[in-house]
Amino acid sequence: MSATTLLLLTLLLPLAGAVGIVAARRYPNVREAVTLVTAALVAILVVLIANRFLDGEVFALHVVEPLPGVSIAFRIEALGMLFALVAGLLWIVTSIYSIGYMRGHNEKNQTRFFVAFAIAISCTMGIAFSANLFTLFLFYELLTISTYPLVTHAGTDKARQGGRVYLGILLGTSIGLFLLAILVTWFVSGTVTFQEGGVLAGKLDPAWAGVLYALFLFGIGKAALMPFHRWLPAAMVAPTPVSALLHAVAVVKAGVFTLLKVTIYIFGSDFILSNDVTGWLIWVAAATILLASLIAMNKDNIKARLAYSTVSQLSYIALGAMLASKSSLIGATMHIAMHAFAKITLFFAAGAILVASHKKLVSELDGLGRAMPVTFTAFFIGALSIIGLPPFGGMWSKWYLALGAVETTQLLLLAVLMISSLLNIMYLLPIPIRAFFGKPKSGEHYTKIAEAPKSILLAMIITSGACIVLFFNPEPFYTLAGLISTGPAP
Repeated sequence: MSATTLLLLTLLLPLAGAVGIVAARRYPNVREAVTLVTAALVAILVVLIANRFLDGEVFALHVVEPLPGVSIAFRIEALGMLFALVAGLLWIVTSIYSIGYMRGHNEKNQTRFFVAFAIAISCTMGIAFSANLFTLFLFYELLTISTYPLVTHAGTDKARQGGRVYLGILLGTSIGLFLLAILVTWFVSGTVTFQEGGVLAGKLDPAWAGVLYALFLFGIGKAALMPFHRWLPAAMVAPTPVSALLHAVAVVKAGVFTLLKVTIYIFGSDFILSNDVTGWLIWVAAATILLASLIAMNKDNIKARLAYSTVSQLSYIALGAMLASKSSLIGATMHIAMHAFAKITLFFAAGAILVASHKKLVSELDGLGRAMPVTFTAFFIGALSIIGLPPFGGMWSKWYLALGAVETTQLLLLAVLMISSLLNIMYLLPIPIRAFFGKPKSGEHYTKIAEAPKSILLAMIITSGACIVLFFNPEPFYTLAGLISTGPAP
């Protein structure tokens, strides 16, 4: 099969799956089979493309040129390949989980849920494989719109309010700031195509580079830097599989991926380092890392605590991008993958707790681990990977981020990373500790509570196991991350 055909199939297959899901809406078993088969085929395709890409094959597709010099086009490079690999592999796991969750929780409008999910994955692949800022912006906006029905899935006043915040912040920042930054880039450089080394060197006055970078930084609202982070906690009104999609597979990762893409292929690391482009902006990421962690410590709702954890962890990637050294870019890129597998495990566990026990608060978990040992063991593994301890994959991304801070002599930022890891311990580990060692409240017994449905457990076992496997074998993601800094132009 040709490279172009493979690329096109990966983009369109989720959409075909969405059509199949609608066609099978009256037959839940068939509908879910279509979901699983489509997700499995996408996973196979991204692995096949990754192998051929690493062998040196070029994947490119030009669709149309609506304006002179501005086209809808796709081209795979190492960063996009890594993002697509993470999204493609985790979609099938999330689908397995979703089937158990939606049935176990007796959710309504399940067909709409699976359709919107498939469309969101197609948009994610479009972002990952974009050859220029115009194409990326198009799919970035489509991802926002396609995930809105997922955020408001419950149909309650609270869900609709969360959806309004979600749309308002993400569309407001992207149209008001991100689009403006793209237009300025096109006006200054005459191109919006991603290029190795960037397109702005010699064309943009360094005095204005920081302003343009700020437009990108705050315009890419999906990266959830403060103060444009409120959409993410607001979106926690959605079902847990949607939270997993938002936090691990698609939306937030699309944000930090876009920021990395702009940093590497629009500005270029040499231009950033030689002109101190990021300047004070890097402290926005540092402040977000610490403030979001402190807020997480004070959240009793499990999903709210995990949401602010995600806000903090995303800024690790933003910080790595703005440090712009070889090690920091490797660390930021690897953190896309390492955080994805760990955080999706935590959200899977939170959903399992809700389905099996109907509990949402950390303060309600005392002793529950003895009734749900698999769930809380999985949570414990995911938490240790987020913290960055061996033998879990999260250690490697944090290691390279720390090396990046040392390379650029930003020792205060190194301290921020260390303090944040301590805060991670303080807001994550009390959850499994209370569950395994706490005593249930007087009169409360868990004899009638058992583990969540098997498909939910299977998904958690896969992702928590991956956290361990990625410590001993981070090579696939490390290889792609290394190519981003040293490889051929996209």
